Amino acid sequence: MSGPGEPTPSLPADDPIGLQSFAVLLRRMNSEFNRIAQEFAQAQGLHLTDMQALIAILDADADPVAGGEPMTPGRLRKQLNLTSGAVTACLDRLERAGHVRRVRDGGDRRVVHLHYADAARSLARDYFLPLARGTESALSRFSPGELAVVVRFLGEMNAELAALRRAPE
Repeated sequence: MSGPGEPTPSLPADDPIGLQSFAVLLRRMNSEFNRIAQEFAQAQGLHLTDMQALIAILDADADPVAGGEPMTPGRLRKQLNLTSGAVTACLDRLERAGHVRRVRDGGDRRVVHLHYADAARSLARDYFLPLARGTESALSRFSPGELAVVVRFLGEMNAELAALRRAPE
């Protein structure tokens, strides 16, 4: 990733479609996101799996495939590819640390919805504020049309990755 004042990386002539260069940039960005998430997890006494669970719970409301429904332990188990016992242990840690709340569904008490606790949301917001500011800074260097293409690419890339995860071996 290029920093402020650094030139944007260009694609080399021997990589005309840019696949290799593109893959390197995506891996670097993913590594940086993972490093930041690991630092947050470590500061909170959480496992990396706990962070993945927190992100899944936070994103559940924005997931159009799920219809904006709150995350449930069963959906979390499938999404993270964990056993029921591992999900229970993860949720127990997150609940003890004040990051999530388990709420029984009013219509069906057997269903448990998982919610990101307000205090934890505030803590995460404060911790990730520099990342948000960096993202805003990067976004400001692109036109709305360019950003629309980036958003479209990211959506397509996420769909491809999800399809790979579901594909039989």
